[in-house]
Amino acid sequence: MNQIFIISDGTGRTAEQSVKAALTQFEKTEVQLNVRHHVRTENQVLQIINEALDVKGFIVHTLFSKKLRDKILNLGRLHDVETIDLMGPLLAQLSHQFAYSPSEKPGIFHELNKAYFQRIEALEFAFRHDDGQKIEEFRKAEIVLLGVSRTFKTPLSIYFAFKGWLVANIPIILGIELPDIVFELPPERVFGLTTYPHRLVVLRSVRAKHLGGSTGNYADLGYVQRELKYASQIFNEQPKWSVIDVTNKPIEEIAFEIVNIIRK
Repeated sequence: MNQIFIISDGTGRTAEQSVKAALTQFEKTEVQLNVRHHVRTENQVLQIINEALDVKGFIVHTLFSKKLRDKILNLGRLHDVETIDLMGPLLAQLSHQFAYSPSEKPGIFHELNKAYFQRIEALEFAFRHDDGQKIEEFRKAEIVLLGVSRTFKTPLSIYFAFKGWLVANIPIILGIELPDIVFELPPERVFGLTTYPHRLVVLRSVRAKHLGGSTGNYADLGYVQRELKYASQIFNEQPKWSVIDVTNKPIEEIAFEIVNIIRK
């Protein structure tokens, strides 16, 4: 059964009624509502996040406190729990319509819609820093992915960006040294991606066929083995980096492993 956790710093009635109204459009879906009212502290928020994580539920909240809304956003991202802010966008629109204008207090709309703008910023960051682009800006990244071609660096970057993470990735290519800046990054931010040679050959063969077979030895087993060995040597020289085996794993599972490491 799907579980929704409703968080409010008041009675929770408004949020509960809103969710129930929306659920009338999903008659065939079984949903259990868990209302948590009078939530006023960060410890309460963390406890509810953990509850939702345990049952793979998600959170809907109506909190007036910007501090708590930001806390839910960040903790939800860190624990991979989806959070929906019902109050923030409404407050932003009301502030925009009734109280402030850009000339009087710039940034109020951006501030109250932090989740939306954080996601847009993260997506733009992922696109700008895909495949080793703008390497000089990698220090801004919260997650840096390294791996040979076809180890899901770009799909993972986009997935994380939708969660609000700033992610950059860089390819490992046989015989080409990584830029020095990669080794200067905090090691807890760097994640190496690896896989089995035969599985990688299959993925690369599909890619090579799509490109009309003009990829040289890109999909040859011998070349793939050498390239994976080269990547493994780099990872072994950096014991504080985390290495994730992506073989036969969906993007969500790989992302969960990475976030779990960050959380710990």
